Amino acid sequence: MSYKDEVITFKVDGALAEQLRLIPNRSEFIRQAVQQALEYECPLCHGLGTLTANQMKHWEAFTEHHHVDRCDVCGESYLRCDELSRGGAEESAITGDHGRSGDHGRGGDGTPPKRSR
Repeated sequence: MSYKDEVITFKVDGALAEQLRLIPNRSEFIRQAVQQALEYECPLCHGLGTLTANQMKHWEAFTEHHHVDRCDVCGESYLRCDELSRGGAEESAITGDHGRSGDHGRGGDGTPPKRSR
């Protein structure tokens, strides 16, 4: 492990603090969680967890022909295009080896695409 040259602290509630105390290497766990959150942030809200009024208008237009669905294989949520849900070669090309409605346009290892910088 390399030397870290900056210490960052943050406050948490008691329940989270108790859960973190049970983790053998809290610092490494937190570093990895933050790094993953930065690499795999939501492409729509950019990690904020909420949409602006304009983003919501775009989302509402998008969901006229797309829906959030749950994968039968991995149980994760994904966006399903109504046109492709009719089946056929297009859906097979998108879902790949994960099975029907499975890969959801993710990377070959099942992870979401990393954000562009």
